[in-house]
Amino acid sequence: MDTDTPTNLNTVPFRPKNTMGRFVLILLGVLLAGIVAMFFVVYMFFVTPPSSQVYPKSLLVESGDSLGEIAIHAEQINLVRSKTAFQTMMFILGNDTKIKAGKYVFEAPVNVIDVAIHVARGERDVTSLKITIPEGYTRKEIATLFEGKLKKFDSQIFLEKTKEKEGYLFPETYFFLEDSTTDQVVNELLSQFEKKTKTLDLKGKSLEEIVVMASIIEKEASGDDDRKIISGVLWKRLSLKMPLQVDATFKYILGKESSELTIDDLKTQSPYNTYIHRGLPLGPICNPGLESILAAIEPQSSGYLYYLHSDKGEVYFAKTFEEHKQNKARYLK
Repeated sequence: MDTDTPTNLNTVPFRPKNTMGRFVLILLGVLLAGIVAMFFVVYMFFVTPPSSQVYPKSLLVESGDSLGEIAIHAEQINLVRSKTAFQTMMFILGNDTKIKAGKYVFEAPVNVIDVAIHVARGERDVTSLKITIPEGYTRKEIATLFEGKLKKFDSQIFLEKTKEKEGYLFPETYFFLEDSTTDQVVNELLSQFEKKTKTLDLKGKSLEEIVVMASIIEKEASGDDDRKIISGVLWKRLSLKMPLQVDATFKYILGKESSELTIDDLKTQSPYNTYIHRGLPLGPICNPGLESILAAIEPQSSGYLYYLHSDKGEVYFAKTFEEHKQNKARYLK
């Protein structure tokens, strides 16, 4: 036996260190810290409004301003906490290159998400104007009505775009933003006409016939009570191949009222002169309202074949030409 060789050594066996586990824990810690930091950034810069107490705030966007310039201005006035956050939201909303010029007003603190949505939608602080188009206005009168009220409205462009649309520009009360364009006005008036008439039963007549007749009724009637009676008289004259002989068309072609017409005026060569041309005139002579359109569709049957307006605007009907002449002698001074 070799007494120099120890038989019971007090030694600890070697165990390799678990470096992979530590790496995973460190990685998870870093990721968790990153997530917390990301939530903090999102909360601070996207969810939380700026701490400013000065409201309302106005973000003025000039024509041609870039998104970067707008973002810088928004941050400078403390509307948003971060210009980068604002730009990011505009990119996400897909409206980073089509920002409408104008003044965007914010009455109370809002986060950058709401600011971006507000701007992306073009929800500017633009005054809404109430404009009423009276029934029976011509397109020239409508152009004059809008001129000067809307910043981007051009009466000449309006007249060019509505050259073939007389009668189809629906008279009503509208609300337009002060920076509405000529195209927007034209489209709105035409769209409103379509909405009002698309479900009407035209009783076998064309829309053009109805609108032309309605435009005459609008000018010839003195009120709702006689619209349908006048409609009945005019449709009856057409069915009998008689000229309509309405004075209202001369207002359209000569600018003259009935009391101003001369014998020579009645001979004016025009497709709108219903004294020398049988049938309906070439087109509408104004833009009729819904009541006149309905009267043209549903005329009231009567024994009348003639009518006239007194100097006071009252309408007198006659069944025969002799009665009509008597009414002229009695009511026209």
